Amino acid sequence: MEQVRVRFAPSPTGYLHIGGARTALFNWLFAQKNGGKFILRIEDTDTARLKEDSVSQILTSLRWLGINWDEGPEQGGEYGPYYQSERQELYLAEAERLVNEGKAYYCFCQPDELEAEREKQRQLGKPYRYTGKCTAIEPAEVERRLQQGQKPVIRLKVPPTGTIIVNDLIHGSVRFQNEQLDDFVIIKSNGMPAYNFACVVDDYAMKITHVMRAEEHLSNTPKQIHIYQALGYSLPAFAHMPMILAPDRSKLSKRHGATSVEEFRGQGFLAPTIINYLALLGWSPKNEQEVLSINEILAEFTLENVSKKAAVYDVKKLTWMNGLYLNSIDIDEISGQAIPFMISQGLISNIDAKDNYDYIKKIVAAVRERVKTLAEVADAAQYFFKDVEYYDAKGIDKYFKKEGTAELLAEGSKRLKQLTDFNLETTERVYRELIEEKNIKGGDIIHPTRLALTGKTMSPGLFDVMVLLGKETCLKRLAAAIRYIDER
Repeated sequence: MEQVRVRFAPSPTGYLHIGGARTALFNWLFAQKNGGKFILRIEDTDTARLKEDSVSQILTSLRWLGINWDEGPEQGGEYGPYYQSERQELYLAEAERLVNEGKAYYCFCQPDELEAEREKQRQLGKPYRYTGKCTAIEPAEVERRLQQGQKPVIRLKVPPTGTIIVNDLIHGSVRFQNEQLDDFVIIKSNGMPAYNFACVVDDYAMKITHVMRAEEHLSNTPKQIHIYQALGYSLPAFAHMPMILAPDRSKLSKRHGATSVEEFRGQGFLAPTIINYLALLGWSPKNEQEVLSINEILAEFTLENVSKKAAVYDVKKLTWMNGLYLNSIDIDEISGQAIPFMISQGLISNIDAKDNYDYIKKIVAAVRERVKTLAEVADAAQYFFKDVEYYDAKGIDKYFKKEGTAELLAEGSKRLKQLTDFNLETTERVYRELIEEKNIKGGDIIHPTRLALTGKTMSPGLFDVMVLLGKETCLKRLAAAIRYIDER
């Protein structure tokens, strides 16, 4: 049985988009599930749109997600090179073979000629199709023009009638009429291959068995099948994954939030969350479970469960899911990932991260239950490393302006000061005793104390916060809050 070989072939024109990451993931899952190979190929022939650091960013994002390739950049393989810009000779050789076989031809038409033809067809209300007039140029004249240094394109001859049927593993049979096509360009005038041509030549040369890609590429497939047939190549299986739409079902764009893996990583989303969420964009397990580990996804994944309908991208759901992962993953792993965010916010230094790791881990454990991202972990940890600079405005109105609050804080401070052992049990005991003696509600002292110690109205358990801050800091902040109340 032929080994499954799939590929992910991004163009390095920007960071790894969430849609591209989903394509890579589905290919990787399919290869893993079928004991196959996952190939990474960089389609960098569109020189006008290339961005300098895109390749490294794409590789970094894939590795961060845990999507590792069997063949490709930095990995090698017997079917390389894996950059299209390094495969020029192969494309030109195959295009010239088609010319020699009469299946393609040189086209010397200039851009202004083609635009005039296009305008004429537009005025007649017809879709533009190249007339094919360069097929009438005699071979000797073609050779003469080439010797003169003219730079033609090479066009593939497409039958004017007939039907191309794409047997898609997700969408079923999709029919395209040849009348909708013209003799399209396979080699540009600068000698670079057109996308469809390079794609076919590479997929065949790299022995790709299944071409799995986004649905927007379905319209390219009839052209590619014409190329396969002209070159005498056997066809791979095709599978076009559903589109990813914004919540309002419009095309996904920046206005809908982060759209690249690097952006999500920078905001403190976890790789397992992204993988889990991407898997559910157009695919669902039989039991409709939403939170799945990569092993659970692998066990369930099949193309039969990939939907034909567009998937809806929802950052709120992704954020909710990230909160679940944040609280379920090992605390050492989460702490290690949270530390760079704390460093970037100026809360700790690299030295602190090493010398005070156990303390930092306790803080992460305390705050992670109430947050959804690693960036929010750092935000929530601010008051453990910095003095309170201001108090929540609503908290001031609700707690600090209440009559008798300063006296209660002072009494709480007095009792905390008397403690020789400052721990969860003792801090809670003195506050419970105070509440009982004063015959007040617990919130009457707990809420203003939390505001005094953290500047916030929400935090982990008050006594957990006290112990983590330490006795000296608690007394100092309570005194500052009492002064603030008295001065108002």
